[in-house]
Amino acid sequence: MTKQKNPFWSFFTSVYLTITLLVFTVVMSVVGTFIPQQDAAREFVQAIPPGLASFLQTMQAFDLFHSVWFFLIMLFLSLNLIVCSLNRWPLTWKQFRGAPLSGEDDLFRGLSPERVFLCDEDVGTMTGRMEGFLGRKYRKIGKTQEKEDAVIICGEKGRYSRFAVYVVHLSVQLLILGALMGAYWGWEGYVNIGEGETADAIDLKGGKGSKALPFTIRCDKFMVAFYENGAPKTYRSDLTFLKDGKTIYQGPLLVNHPVSLEGIRVYQASYGSSPDGRASLAFSRGGKEGKLIKLGPGESFSLPEKAGTVQIVRLEENLMQMGPAVKIMVRSGQGEVSFWIFQHIDKIREMNPGVTEQVPMFNPATFKPYLFVLKGIEERYYTGLQVSRDPGAPLVAAAAVLMMVGLIGTFFSSHRRIWIKIQRLEEKTKISVAARTNKHPVVLDREVRQLTEQIKVSLEKGST
Repeated sequence: MTKQKNPFWSFFTSVYLTITLLVFTVVMSVVGTFIPQQDAAREFVQAIPPGLASFLQTMQAFDLFHSVWFFLIMLFLSLNLIVCSLNRWPLTWKQFRGAPLSGEDDLFRGLSPERVFLCDEDVGTMTGRMEGFLGRKYRKIGKTQEKEDAVIICGEKGRYSRFAVYVVHLSVQLLILGALMGAYWGWEGYVNIGEGETADAIDLKGGKGSKALPFTIRCDKFMVAFYENGAPKTYRSDLTFLKDGKTIYQGPLLVNHPVSLEGIRVYQASYGSSPDGRASLAFSRGGKEGKLIKLGPGESFSLPEKAGTVQIVRLEENLMQMGPAVKIMVRSGQGEVSFWIFQHIDKIREMNPGVTEQVPMFNPATFKPYLFVLKGIEERYYTGLQVSRDPGAPLVAAAAVLMMVGLIGTFFSSHRRIWIKIQRLEEKTKISVAARTNKHPVVLDREVRQLTEQIKVSLEKGST
């Protein structure tokens, strides 16, 4: 009576299931590429019909890699690999543990003439010589077996390559587990920190609210360098990480060089300039220039002899395409007066003669008898940080290493065995060479040819 197969076992050992799951994984990846995910999906939703948007939302198409579909595919793929591995294990273990000298009667039948030699030496002498030949190429030499004046020697290597496929399966399992851990227990968010400011929380990606950090990040300084065309050449943030008021790390953060602390990685993602920079302002009276004063928006200073108070109202890096400018308000006994001070006022007058007379608000000498000069605007930058935690990252890294090792073992190694039988036949000694491998027969044939050539040369030398 034939034993009925277990339906569960048959289903999960099917190659068709593996192919189907891999196809679904590829399809999901393609869909996730064409349909914007998480934050990027907001504008896409507004551009499609409401019915389609509702359907895609229900199908979790805007967050596929956190969806139930992704979890089920990974779960079934994991079960498929586990069951397939268990199904193949008994045979693999039997082949690994198999006696190297078993089945020798079948091994030496029908050998080609190139693998059979006759000589006058005795069995003992030839056995020692053959062990030497075999030991040069094969590190593991099996025990000899004596039977009817015959000795059989077996050499093998690549024995553990039979387990390489299981290493690949294990790496895929770790990869799946790491991906799921990262998808369901990891998080990612962003925060902007101005120079001299601190942050202890981030805005989570996908509009999932905010998350407190186990430490505080302070931006001590931000530096940026530009190419001649104005494009950013390089930028970095000097950060200090604080916990319980103590510094736990201090150093630069560069693009593509993240900082890792307590399982959290901080990346340099972007930067920008804050609207609250500082203006370097000077004034003169009767040709006598006063000291340089640096002010930010809303800040003020007093003119000599209580002539009035000057307040910075607004800063512009490029007002009306005429360069840096600052708007000030002067309060005095005569009332209030506001006007703009351009850094490059001389060039503006040269290109537009009479502009300060036509537009009094552009005249830096509006408040008589003082003349105001803008020396420059110091931009105050903020650094944009990407902060993430992926608990599955170590597993993914380990999976990558194991997969590389497993694939090398699977495709470039094989379990090879060579048997040499030394048998006394009347007045001659017969030497027979047999070999078997689980794959890569071309490699084995080459090694057997090298061995038989050595035996042939040795016998020719011994006969002369």
